[in-house]
Amino acid sequence: MRIGILALQGAFAEHRTILHKLGAESFEIRQKRDLDRSMDGLILPGGESTVMGKLLQDLDCFAMLHEMISGGLPTFGTCAGLILLARFVEGGETQFGTMDITVRRNAYGRQLGSFATTGEMEGVGEISMVFIRAPYIEKIHGNAKPLAVVDGHIVAARQDHQLVTAFHPELTADTRVHAYFLEMVKTHAAKYDFPENGTTH
Repeated sequence: MRIGILALQGAFAEHRTILHKLGAESFEIRQKRDLDRSMDGLILPGGESTVMGKLLQDLDCFAMLHEMISGGLPTFGTCAGLILLARFVEGGETQFGTMDITVRRNAYGRQLGSFATTGEMEGVGEISMVFIRAPYIEKIHGNAKPLAVVDGHIVAARQDHQLVTAFHPELTADTRVHAYFLEMVKTHAAKYDFPENGTTH
């Protein structure tokens, strides 16, 4: 199993460390030619969603990634990655817009800009959650469903082959959220139809 990790901003190295612990191969996506490599899943890490979207456009990667995600490539977005996938963004621009959620950027404000707590995530259990200038999900639409709620706000959700968290599971020693994603990859990889300019398994 090979997972591509967008490596323009954020804790992409920490995601790779977690995947390595779980026995999954990974590689970094920094430019368009990296998208020609075979991958079974994709991770969109934290960072600044507007900047990441612009960089993807500048690197001529945005359209290809959008096609891959829309086509069924299992995708996991954390923090800014969540915002990139959201169909509706309060206080910001929609980017990929592939997941039926409404998201509020920088939702916790300066006072709670960064904090840690514990919470229950469906399919995973009780976990530590690290929030860094995090968004949260205001509304769920269509086929999306909430997986975790903290202080009345949805902080994790899933829609078919897409998983998002407002928190950063890669910044803890707990590998269970990534293991949950890898199980999604196993389930959906066989259904994914690679674009013509991509490669197959």
